[in-house]
Amino acid sequence: MMANSIEKARFNMVEQQIRPWDVIDPRVLSLMETLPREHFAPENYQDLAYADIEVPIGQGQHMLFPRIEARLLQSLNILPTDKVLEVGTGSGYLTACLASLSQHVVSIDLHNDFIDSAALKLEQQGIKNVTLKSGDALADPLEEGPFDAIAVTGSVPTSEQAELFRQQLAVGGRLFIIIGNPPVMECMLITRHTEKIFQEESIFETELAPLINAPAPVEFEF
Repeated sequence: MMANSIEKARFNMVEQQIRPWDVIDPRVLSLMETLPREHFAPENYQDLAYADIEVPIGQGQHMLFPRIEARLLQSLNILPTDKVLEVGTGSGYLTACLASLSQHVVSIDLHNDFIDSAALKLEQQGIKNVTLKSGDALADPLEEGPFDAIAVTGSVPTSEQAELFRQQLAVGGRLFIIIGNPPVMECMLITRHTEKIFQEESIFETELAPLINAPAPVEFEF
């Protein structure tokens, strides 16, 4: 893509996909208007980096729809002093967005090739406030916690699987997670007000592939 074509595609992404999805936070809009998403897409998909699709990145995984990424960033309302956990590094694009808004990001992924690729791409963009980790976020709490914001980039079947992430929130922390089974899942924003009090808000309905090690949904027999 030529530079002018990239700029136009990025502008169209914001105006035609993101703003119509009720994203009004100027920080999020400005970030997605400037951060080069094509830099994080696989080379053979760079021409589609700003399209309204889930761009394949290998290992059966995809970049999130740009509109989902934008709503995630707006919902978490990330502050410059926040410590953020990202579950699922993937391409590293959302990692870069989170890092641009926060003090520090810890990002974990099961795939070492995603970690290696993201490390290189983040370095090329001059983004240094990220710790990349290889591992299973569903196994145990991370030692770097608690976190002010947690972004989970895959779904879980029930709210029980969200509990591990809820407990890693600092007081005042926010968790973005998609819960449910196809064809209807709920995107939830969970806020920890005190050690024991959480607020849950349903933001929108969508469908998202599950985290790799998330338990399979229980099938009822009649």
